[in-house]
Amino acid sequence: MARDAVLITGISGNLGRTLVKRLHREVRVIGLDRRPFPGRPKDVEVHQLDIRKKKVEDIFRRGDVEALIHMAIIHDPRLPQAEHHSFNVLGTKAVLSFAAKYGVKKVIVLSSTNIYGPSPDNDNFLTEDAPLLGSQRFADIRDLIEVDMFAQQFMWKHPEVDTVILRPAHIVGPNVKNAPSNYLRLPRPWTLAGFDPMVQLIHEDDLALSMQCALKPGARGIYNIVGPGELPLSSILRELDRAPIPVPHFLAKPLLTRMWTSHLTGFPPPELDHLQFLCTVDGSKAERELGYRAERTLRETIRSVLGPNA
Repeated sequence: MARDAVLITGISGNLGRTLVKRLHREVRVIGLDRRPFPGRPKDVEVHQLDIRKKKVEDIFRRGDVEALIHMAIIHDPRLPQAEHHSFNVLGTKAVLSFAAKYGVKKVIVLSSTNIYGPSPDNDNFLTEDAPLLGSQRFADIRDLIEVDMFAQQFMWKHPEVDTVILRPAHIVGPNVKNAPSNYLRLPRPWTLAGFDPMVQLIHEDDLALSMQCALKPGARGIYNIVGPGELPLSSILRELDRAPIPVPHFLAKPLLTRMWTSHLTGFPPPELDHLQFLCTVDGSKAERELGYRAERTLRETIRSVLGPNA
């Protein structure tokens, strides 16, 4: 059987659906997700399986998977840490081991710039060589760093596989429900008095474009993926016509922790660091080596959190 298929883990999520729209008319797409994919294109084959299950190996064993795009990473701070680690780390190790065992030629792993961590000591634009310090102040990032580091080990252990690790900035979009998007949808979001950090956002469509660019033969390495630019947080909130509430930083964390514990907010307290400190990255390597450049404008990217018709 010819190797002609791209296997996408986490295909049923919003980002997976966005990527399918971009790819399925150009390549044969196979999907893997423990969630259903209602309304999937008829030419897309989807297996509803947990990536940790043994049956996943059967998909690789057929011998038609040419490329793997691994996006099956959960980001739910209310889940127990053990479940996070089991799904994210053990699941990643399983699918990458199958990729090596059955001769997959390209592996793309979706990581995040959050693994660098916001910090007062950060350079203005972090390169791919910057240390991964995100878990120092946010323990839930630890398993994401472990996924990224395992993918790096895989890349050097298996030079026969073109491995690409993508580290995107904060992902936003009309259907994205992560912490940055949910924060920007608040009519009166908190800010930290006296702080106005630069922020980078990337539209989900542009992230899908970067993954498409990473599929090109010969592409290999670690890449920061950015949107069309960066702005101070205050400018982003003005564009969205928000009325922020400045809160002294020494009060914000205990107040938010109490609200988080009482299930009065979906914004985890450690995310406050992104409202205080810098975590912007240099995306020039991806433009130079992958040919990736964001297509959405900065205004389109910001306003995408308001919905598809914004």
